[in-house]
Amino acid sequence: MMILFLVYLFPLVGIFAGLLAFISNRKHLLNTLLSLEFIMVNLFWFMVLLVSSVGGDLYFSLFFLTLAACEGALGLSLLVSIVRTHGNDNFSSFSVLSC
Repeated sequence: MMILFLVYLFPLVGIFAGLLAFISNRKHLLNTLLSLEFIMVNLFWFMVLLVSSVGGDLYFSLFFLTLAACEGALGLSLLVSIVRTHGNDNFSSFSVLSC
């Protein structure tokens, strides 16, 4: 029973650690994108654990993984665009009004 509790606890701790990293370290865009991707992977892990314990099929979780991959690709394309226009991904070096 304790092992089952720990299996469900690890992704939840990972989600909260990713949220903490997302909130606390907002200096560079790459760090925020990595923390968002870490949250998505832990959400996927938690969803797979829940769906497999209920006995359902995993089609919805594959759809979620596809959307998370698209979110990562969109974030990286925005990062490349910002680095090309501003020179770096430091949030303090550019303002919203100049974009």
